[in-house]
Amino acid sequence: MSGVHGGDGSGREFDRVADELRSRMADGVYPVRSMLPAQRELAEEFGVSRDTVQRVIRELREEGWIESRQGSGSRVVRTQVVHSPKSSERPDRTVTLGPLISRAFEQDEVTLDVFTLSSESLDTHVRVQAERIQNGLIAPRRIALRMLLPDESLPFPYWRTADGVHDQQLKDRFLGIMRRHTAGLREKLNDLQSIGLVSAVEIEVRHVPLVPSLKIYLVNQTELLFGPYKVFKRPITLGEEEVEATDVFGRDAGLTHHVKEDDLNSQESVLVDQWQAWFDSYWELLAH
Repeated sequence: MSGVHGGDGSGREFDRVADELRSRMADGVYPVRSMLPAQRELAEEFGVSRDTVQRVIRELREEGWIESRQGSGSRVVRTQVVHSPKSSERPDRTVTLGPLISRAFEQDEVTLDVFTLSSESLDTHVRVQAERIQNGLIAPRRIALRMLLPDESLPFPYWRTADGVHDQQLKDRFLGIMRRHTAGLREKLNDLQSIGLVSAVEIEVRHVPLVPSLKIYLVNQTELLFGPYKVFKRPITLGEEEVEATDVFGRDAGLTHHVKEDDLNSQESVLVDQWQAWFDSYWELLAH
């Protein structure tokens, strides 16, 4: 999970670099066990200061994407893997999330129904697609996003310490992340409509009385991706203090990919329809 930051352009340059590096790691451009480019090279490539790159590297390390050693650079230790029975891209039937989202945005209409903790992963991938739209590479006519997020008043089983002293600070930290990425999604997608690149953009968020133990993506009502969050303990920085806390990681959750088939009675089709019906039921329940 990301931390709070400031810096170049009120954080815009920080976000741009961090999102691009997350996307590259998620899409396998920088695979697990590979080294990130040197900080000097990254600063030159993105046209930002070394200080911005250093803060990005620190955040990616805290999120669990990379490990860094003085004088040895930063090595990728996590990625987002999707297990797909439909994929022939790799012998182990796995693909990364990025190409699946990319294919969805190449359609005339894009519909995304998402149940997640923070929308952080989705924000990263949507930013990549927004850049493709702005560069004229793709041109969806309509984008509709419905997102179920946990009610902020709920007690969370994650972000807890053994003595409980910092639990509220940790929860507040998470809520800040959730709000920031949700706002980022709204801003980026609405910008596409306001400048005339996408004819219709519909974004709606509802808060459900559930804390997710898994994340769910329903794409264009024909594809389903879901998988459990991985729970682990790690040091988390709170101001000047570092605390050992329970955290969750979604990007290496091992999402499973299912595609609706022409045979509506097939196992794949039934599974997609069941999860779509589950999502729709909660969506309608929360409308009242």
